[in-house]
Amino acid sequence: MTLDTNIVIAYFAGKQLIVDLLTAWRKEGQALFLATVVETEVLSFPVWTVSEREIAEKFLEENFTSMSFDRMTARIAAKLRAKTKIKFPDAAIAATALITHTPLVTRNVRDFQKIAELQVVLV
Repeated sequence: MTLDTNIVIAYFAGKQLIVDLLTAWRKEGQALFLATVVETEVLSFPVWTVSEREIAEKFLEENFTSMSFDRMTARIAAKLRAKTKIKFPDAAIAATALITHTPLVTRNVRDFQKIAELQVVLV
C-alpha cells in the first residue's frame, strides 16, 4: 500500500478507522510505502514541538518504507501532471504507487480519479 498524506495525518489525529487499518496492515506484514513528499508534508506542521516532530519522524521511519523522489519517479509524476493537471505532491504520490505496484490509500479520491492506471482505496 502507498499512503497519501491525509492517511498519515488522520492516524496522528487518532481517527480510529485509520489507526485500526494501519495497525492491522502492519500486523499482517503488509508493505506500507510513503513518498518522500508525504513525509515532507506531514513533518512540516508548524505547530509541532521539536519533541512531537522527533516522535513523528521515528514513527515514520519505523513503520513505513520511504520512497525517494528519484529521476524515474520524477518522470512518471511529470507525465501524470501533464496529462491530468494534478498538483505536484499528488503526482509524486501517485507515481510512487505506480512504481511500487501498490494501491494508493487515501481519504480523497478526487485528487487521483483522473489517473486510470492507478488503483485507489478510499478509506
